[in-house]
Amino acid sequence: MQTIVGRYADYLRAGKNASPYTVRTYLSALVGNKVRGKEKGFLQFLLARKISSLEAVTRQTLRDYMYLLMQSGSARASIANKMSAIRSFYRYLHREELIKENPLETVTSPKLDRRLPVVLTTAEIGRLLEAPDLQKPVGQRDRAILEILYASGLRVGEIVRLNLGQVDLPAREIRVIGKGNKERMVLMGEPAAKALAAYLEDGRLKLLDKKNEAVFVNRFGRRLIERRIQKIIDQYARAAGITRKIHPHILRHTFATHMLDGGADLRVVQELLGHASLSTTQIYTHVSKSQAKKVYNAAHPLAFGGDKNDSQ
Repeated sequence: MQTIVGRYADYLRAGKNASPYTVRTYLSALVGNKVRGKEKGFLQFLLARKISSLEAVTRQTLRDYMYLLMQSGSARASIANKMSAIRSFYRYLHREELIKENPLETVTSPKLDRRLPVVLTTAEIGRLLEAPDLQKPVGQRDRAILEILYASGLRVGEIVRLNLGQVDLPAREIRVIGKGNKERMVLMGEPAAKALAAYLEDGRLKLLDKKNEAVFVNRFGRRLIERRIQKIIDQYARAAGITRKIHPHILRHTFATHMLDGGADLRVVQELLGHASLSTTQIYTHVSKSQAKKVYNAAHPLAFGGDKNDSQ
């Protein structure tokens, strides 16, 4: 099993172009967490049930595993993520003809309570963007990262994988290789383009110790990792007086929500975010009450009790 899991990990990295975080999450769902707590990995569950063959797994086996997770207090979102990882693993086994049939294709994950995404206000975004010290190379870098995350809605994994050849500063465009190795073009506003240009022309050159195609590098001139960007955002959120827990995806949520609040078409936002399904983007269609009232008053003919033309 270790050999098969190793080959599956290679497939995720090379065939699916999965981020290191995704690979780590999927493998954890299979092999479990040996650091602390009870083993909850699917393969450990199979061994405990004395199921030594991957082909011997049935839909009932997965349902039993799901029930075990529920009984242990795992959150529904965590269970759904594990189910997704296991189904992906079995699709791989079937495609590679390591099993004759995929018994898990029709097993569904528990339904999730769909929560509205957390977003920052424009005032909070303003304070966050102003937090880095532009007199320092890392400050220039961090300002560029924050500006681009908010201006383009990029995923943090897409940010760390950015290479110089993907950026067109004059056109204010970035060519992104996203999930599933799909390519898309995203845009950035003038402030983000200026921040990125300042970093590339000054701060980045001071951080480099040798030739590197990565756009964002650390103090040693090597490509930044996702975990470091999380720490960067935590640092500046505190400096900006934001007391809520902030993670990189919140800037993506904020980008999408602010775009829609400003009147952007839902399908345009879908394209910029790189969502395969429009339903995924629709979670961002919530707007503030003040914005909804403004749109209603401007659009509805009887918003003020009479024909809009009567008051003109």
